[in-house]
Amino acid sequence: MKKILLVATTLLLILTGCTSKQDPNKYIIVTDTAFAPFEFTNDKNEFVGIDVDLIKAIADKEGFEIDLQSVGFSAALTALETGQADGLIAGMSISDERKEKYDFSEPYFEVYVTMGVKKDSDITDLEGLRGKSVAVKDGTTSAAYAESVKDEYGFTTTYFESSPVMYQDVVLGNSAAAFEDEPILDYNIKHSGVALKKVESVKTSPTPYGFAVLKGKNDELLSKFNAGLKALKEDGTFDDIKDTYTK
Repeated sequence: MKKILLVATTLLLILTGCTSKQDPNKYIIVTDTAFAPFEFTNDKNEFVGIDVDLIKAIADKEGFEIDLQSVGFSAALTALETGQADGLIAGMSISDERKEKYDFSEPYFEVYVTMGVKKDSDITDLEGLRGKSVAVKDGTTSAAYAESVKDEYGFTTTYFESSPVMYQDVVLGNSAAAFEDEPILDYNIKHSGVALKKVESVKTSPTPYGFAVLKGKNDELLSKFNAGLKALKEDGTFDDIKDTYTK
């Protein structure tokens, strides 16, 4: 019930003043709240990250305006599906299942799912999870991966709304491990002081990230994103944005 009320409250904030599209050249773009290095608040209280800088640069390049709203991944999906947002950029993996509901841009990043455990943990592979609980983030590809292997390796899953809360559950010892996209886990261990270590033996096949719109809707916005992405790759801006947060 708390989760339903949280999503409803978040969507109410999006709905206020935004129930009709007044400016055809301005788009409501929703994103996550804390998914560094793709979107996060830095020590200057600025909302930054690869996705944040990328969508702003594309909007500038293609000559459209955006209202970027940080609402959390689950609420962002709901906003897109109910027509209260035009597009979503939030480190969103492109999958066949998601393609049934969303249209995606050309991929702009490629990631693997990996596993993080406490620094003093003796878990070195998936077999070490038998009889234990694993933390996953709601609505993510990493959660889907955990679900796909949990019966084989005999563990259960506990869901969280954000990566920081998920990591903390592992640090506190409530969960034995967390499944996460590799660049997210790497960044948080290196730059945010998350007291976890990566289990090097756990790494899936690569999956691409893409910008999403509701299926059959906002083709013009999707075309603008793809055109802007292509231009930013050609002039080096994309690599500059990526290197800012990954090096």
